[in-house]
Amino acid sequence: MRVRHKPWAKEKIEQHPQYIVSNPEEYKGKWHEVFNNDQPLHIEVGTGKGQFITEMARTNPTINYIGIELYDSVIITALERLIEADLPNLRLLNVNAVDLPKYFAKNDVDQVYLNFSDPWPKYRHRKRRLTYKDFLKLYEDIMCDGGEIHFKTDNQGLFEHSLISFSEYGLLLKYISLDLHKSDYEGNIMTEYEEKFSEKGSRIYRCEVKYQN
Repeated sequence: MRVRHKPWAKEKIEQHPQYIVSNPEEYKGKWHEVFNNDQPLHIEVGTGKGQFITEMARTNPTINYIGIELYDSVIITALERLIEADLPNLRLLNVNAVDLPKYFAKNDVDQVYLNFSDPWPKYRHRKRRLTYKDFLKLYEDIMCDGGEIHFKTDNQGLFEHSLISFSEYGLLLKYISLDLHKSDYEGNIMTEYEEKFSEKGSRIYRCEVKYQN
């Protein structure tokens, strides 16, 4: 993904700590203090411009959401969406996914969303895929027992490799669709990439997997 540099983004992020949590390590194990409730917590790793996570939070007010995005020039659009929506059950983190255990303790997170992650198609780059076993271990380390991963992509190769990765890790496959937009799945909320790819006729793949105790 080519990211257009926005030199003003960092300053704007710093101006809105009520939306983008500037000190997430302080809330490890106590995210309920941020939201002032004990609702379940779902996170999206690689939230991009925030369309998906914003709509999820709007649609499901009894669930807390955190969108995680590394690039400040990308998360700034998600911030602008959140400022406009002003949703009490949504926050953003401008951090790297490899550092998740710094910010979340075991049992903090109930569900992880992975939407249209970078496929890293070359074999030598496989460890960078967000569905690689090392990342699956990171998610497990912060999730409640029986936590779930919901995964969507337009990349068939990434989907196939991810299914193998999930299986080898011992995750339980709960749901799979090889053509989401032609399936009977209800309640799908699209990301920006999903809208673009589906308009071009690309097939969207989706699955839900669960950690087994």
